[in-house]
Amino acid sequence: MNLFDTLTRSKRELSPIDGKTFRFYCCGPTVYGPAHIGNFRTFVMHDVFRRVLETSGMATLHVRNITDVDDKTIRDSQAAGKSLREFTTYWLEKFHADCVALNCLSPHIEPSALDHIPQQIAMIEKLIEKGNAYASDDGSVYFKVSSFPEYGKLSHLDTRELDLGKTQNQRADADEYEKDSIADFVLWKSRKDEDGENYWASPWGEGRPGWHLECSAMIKEYLGNDFDLHSGGVDLVFPHHENEIAQSRCSCGGDFAAHWFHITHLMVDGGKMSKSLGNLYTIDDLAQKGYTAMEVRYVLISGHYRKQLNFTLDSLHAAKEALQKLAKGRALLASIGGNQADCSVAVESSVFAPAWESLNQDLNTPAALGHLFSGLKASQNLKSNEAAANLAAFDDILSALGLELPVQEQEQSSDAPAEIQELAEQRWQAKQNKDWAASDQLRDQLSSAGWTIKDNPDGYELSQL
Repeated sequence: MNLFDTLTRSKRELSPIDGKTFRFYCCGPTVYGPAHIGNFRTFVMHDVFRRVLETSGMATLHVRNITDVDDKTIRDSQAAGKSLREFTTYWLEKFHADCVALNCLSPHIEPSALDHIPQQIAMIEKLIEKGNAYASDDGSVYFKVSSFPEYGKLSHLDTRELDLGKTQNQRADADEYEKDSIADFVLWKSRKDEDGENYWASPWGEGRPGWHLECSAMIKEYLGNDFDLHSGGVDLVFPHHENEIAQSRCSCGGDFAAHWFHITHLMVDGGKMSKSLGNLYTIDDLAQKGYTAMEVRYVLISGHYRKQLNFTLDSLHAAKEALQKLAKGRALLASIGGNQADCSVAVESSVFAPAWESLNQDLNTPAALGHLFSGLKASQNLKSNEAAANLAAFDDILSALGLELPVQEQEQSSDAPAEIQELAEQRWQAKQNKDWAASDQLRDQLSSAGWTIKDNPDGYELSQL
């Protein structure tokens, strides 16, 4: 696979550092409420990325963290009158249920900040020892940005007028702060009354880690000092990922991530998502409106990950129709090929090769979807053994995209013999292709065999004359 790298601003071929397993880290959810579709655009693209690697035969190690210690989780758990672990566990379980609905693979390792406090303290101690961090009078600890000359390279801040001398006496105490801030950032936050019981002992006094530190500590724990790829939403490039690089390279050495993979924002109805606008959709919100999680997944992969995708309810209608067309196309391909389950062909040699190539060229999911449809159209003229072989290739790509097709109702309800159902499928496909002559001819064949066909918006119904 060739994938765009945020650091070098170029497409680069991916290969595991150790020659065996592709090891990658994805920034996971902050569990203080339900994840929305903007969050899931990133997580679904991570899932497609992993699936494509594994479909190609590459072994993977997927690590995704859980942020359960930060300003938001502490604030909202206090307001709810619950312990931090009880509060965040509830929302973590909800996140996992949404991932299952969206057909996202579970990460191989899913560490949480709450379970890795000692590792974070140890990393701070190393940074202080090396002169990259300092403790303040109140017991907080800050990273000294000026001690790391390469700070800003990922976000390309080095191309701006970056004068650290003007800001080295400023400090950013919040876990998240303005994107144009280049002040020293917090590693350890001293205990405050509003934190309640959420504090831990440290060499600098009671307190808790800052948000940026947790990923560095867990990456060190599970992936070491050098690993293959780091990913997250584009909003994390600065300051979060920039700070991770500084912390990790200064405390541990090594090159850290060999590749940076970022997913662009999701728009809703042409604008930003907002609670006040009522467009901050969750999976449950959309289910209440009658849309399935698989339809949501289809929309989320229908745009290129490096371009803004505009999510609308109309796009969900289109996704439903597209999934039904894929299901009907697959059924026709299966009917042509019969039950030759032992037939297979390499994806690269199938009529769906352009779809597979698109996925391997910068994870171009919209192009891959387009080639799936054109491949299905081309496959209508295949011989039985060719159709069976290409069906396996189609299923491989469908699996790489993580799409599950709807069950066709007429196949469940109809008592028609297999040969009649095959004629009905062929007639339906002819109609979709606007081949009216073939459609009429197949309808006549069905009528001669004693069956009538009635079309509806989602398919057709067969009944015996």
